Amino acid sequence: MKDIVILDYGSGNLRSAERAVARAGAAVTVTADWDAALAADGLVVPGVGAFAACMAGLRSVRGDQIIGRRLAGGRPVLGICVGMQILFTKGIEHGVTTEGCDEWPGTVDRLDAPVVPHMGWNTVDVPGGSVLFRDLEDARFYFVHSYAARRWDLEPDPTGLIEAPLVTWAEHGDRFVAAVENGPLCATQFHPEKSGDAGAELLRNWLTTLS
Repeated sequence: MKDIVILDYGSGNLRSAERAVARAGAAVTVTADWDAALAADGLVVPGVGAFAACMAGLRSVRGDQIIGRRLAGGRPVLGICVGMQILFTKGIEHGVTTEGCDEWPGTVDRLDAPVVPHMGWNTVDVPGGSVLFRDLEDARFYFVHSYAARRWDLEPDPTGLIEAPLVTWAEHGDRFVAAVENGPLCATQFHPEKSGDAGAELLRNWLTTLS
């Protein structure tokens, strides 16, 4: 059984994430403790609400440093919803730009769609070779968001030595990044913990990637 920490940095939805990951078969602790977060087999970074508020909360517990330290050592991290968005370089909300964790280049901004927020079930366009979406290529997942990364700006490694990330897309008005698999760093714009059997299976798939 894998030991998973749900990072508690003041963002909501912690308990539903805790229950979902536990149901997927992991031992789960909700904490902001530095040592526990670094030592866990996997770290889940949830997030709801505004990009700026999530970043402020994350920095208040040195969560940005925890994420960076884990990734530098090849230790798995899973971001969910705004917990995915803050992994990009910056977010723009209501004309205000907030610096993110800059693990991936790119900007999170408002969806260009007739109806915002994007709320409800949606399909996703899964790339070949995905582990997160194994046996879930035709599944639907639950989204609640007004902002997203609408481009993928990370250039391929020119040497070909570093495997390119797998990017899953969805559409609401225009295309946006729905999930990323990038070595130890994975993330979903949707909420696996609210996505029923498909979300539970995705979390189980993620747990299989943990060493």
